[in-house]
Amino acid sequence: MIDNEKLIPGVRFNEFGEAQVVVWAPELEEIALLLENTQEQRPLKKQEMGYWLLRTDALKPGDLYQFVVKDKPQPDPASLWQPQGVHGPSAAYDVRNFKWTDKDLPQLALKDYIIYELHTGTFTEEGTFAAMESKLDYLVELGINAIEIMPVSQFAGARNWGYDGVLPYCVQDSYGGPEALQHLVNACHKKGIAVILDVVYNHIGPEGNVLPQYGPYFTDKYNTPWGDALNFDSPWCDGVREYFVENVLMWFRDFHIDALRMDAVHAIKDMSPVHILQEMRTHVDELAQQTGKSHYLIVEMDLNDTRYIKPIANGGYGMDGQWIDEFHHALRVSSGQQRSGYYSDFEPITSLAKSYKDAYVYDGGFSEHRKRKFGVKADGHSGEQFVVFSQNHDHVGNRMLGERTSQLVSFEMQKLLAGAVFVSPYLPMLFMGEEYSESNPFQYFVSHTDPELAEAVRKGRKREFAAFHLDGEAPDPMSEETFNNSKLQWSLPEEGQHKTMLQFYKELIRLRKSQPALTSNDREALEVEPNTVNETITLRRWTSEQQIVAVLNFSKTVREMWLPEQGSGWKKLIASSDQVWNGLGNVTDPPADRLIMLPPESFAIFTDSVF
Repeated sequence: MIDNEKLIPGVRFNEFGEAQVVVWAPELEEIALLLENTQEQRPLKKQEMGYWLLRTDALKPGDLYQFVVKDKPQPDPASLWQPQGVHGPSAAYDVRNFKWTDKDLPQLALKDYIIYELHTGTFTEEGTFAAMESKLDYLVELGINAIEIMPVSQFAGARNWGYDGVLPYCVQDSYGGPEALQHLVNACHKKGIAVILDVVYNHIGPEGNVLPQYGPYFTDKYNTPWGDALNFDSPWCDGVREYFVENVLMWFRDFHIDALRMDAVHAIKDMSPVHILQEMRTHVDELAQQTGKSHYLIVEMDLNDTRYIKPIANGGYGMDGQWIDEFHHALRVSSGQQRSGYYSDFEPITSLAKSYKDAYVYDGGFSEHRKRKFGVKADGHSGEQFVVFSQNHDHVGNRMLGERTSQLVSFEMQKLLAGAVFVSPYLPMLFMGEEYSESNPFQYFVSHTDPELAEAVRKGRKREFAAFHLDGEAPDPMSEETFNNSKLQWSLPEEGQHKTMLQFYKELIRLRKSQPALTSNDREALEVEPNTVNETITLRRWTSEQQIVAVLNFSKTVREMWLPEQGSGWKKLIASSDQVWNGLGNVTDPPADRLIMLPPESFAIFTDSVF
């Protein structure tokens, strides 16, 4: 039964087939539902707090409709489906019609996530949710138990990273629409794979953005790098806040998403007594009481501020975790890659060692790049609250040519970077194709239909890289070739070094899952010893059952490394330089003096308890 006390934006159906049509438009004088098949208009009745309401049996699931706003038809701002794209009419969709089979399946705890970030359009040749389902067995065999899907909210055209979405409730038509997403999530749960969905609540994309036609969704009080700031704390903000809170709840309730990854929350501007993220957390907790499920909120932010991940009871916003870019930056410079821009703030080896121990590299110290003291200490926060990676869509795609790590460092260094991620006490994340050393780039692409906007994007991309004085030109983001060049090559995992890398990742993930000291997220049971002269790190982790030591050699020279005295008899679990991984030489179990010779650009893990 539709909740008559709560007006949820959009079209919702009750068990009798009646549609409840709700629009938030506080400053309009009138608004009408336009039925596309008959061109009949039905007026909505104004309610309190800027809402408009119509209950009707004239609108059925699948029917096309729009709203007449100031004599002009517009898509529903809370549309679930745009079968003709952002500029076409909306289609009514009944989210309750999908037959879920995941109700009694066990839910994976966040602490156990092995995450695989992917982009729907380039993950497969077809670029659809249905095609993604055909790869789920591959991901299970790899050892992945959580996929993170880049944003799927409706954007202009068929090619986009997703961060230009304009209808937050709507599932991209070229990917398959809302039913196809529900089908994918259900299929993932059958395979034991959790689903994280990337959502954008800091701005709305430029083409097809109809929200200003309905009401004050934006404020000029703040700016974001990508467009007007959303109105979370200015006049009429209550309706905007409710719109996005309901969006969060919809993904969990109606699409059975396990976690949301919330893009760039540092660009969400809100000076309200209750921050919008905290309000979302409160409502999600209420939903969890009803569903009996855990619904996780993970944020991306350019702030080392534990307020975001502290419980509400402790004065925080209650987010479950965050991406931690600083680990990536420290790992990148340790691998010998260029230290330009924000990477200049990070020292090889020492910054990585600090991130292993303290999560944040900058936790109150002076940042030369920012010209100020930055960050706070992350003491008291478990490793499961931090997601780490050696590459992701941003740090690949925001390079001028979109080169993956496989094109920037050696085969041996790629294995070392993977090992550095998986021996951490944090949640590991892979970027699609990383596991078999995909050689295709992941470049920036869009498909705007507005010629002026398309040209502005082209010029902006060229201007962005002009200061770097790089050879060549940035690929045309509007070109279909740029998009196609970014697709995974699914023949590679069966070939040569790519096949070896895939088997290496499988073993690394197996060890992460099976060895107690690697599975643990305990940041306190960890010691790290950096050696900047030798460019090495020794990392020891332990539980009551086991201790392990990981030795990492980022140099181009064989290094003598001593294992800790605490071991009762160290045994090798894996060494990236072993010949089975096409490495430079086998590492053997250490002799009594605990001395090993570690080949260049490699790592090895030892244990004193075998599981």
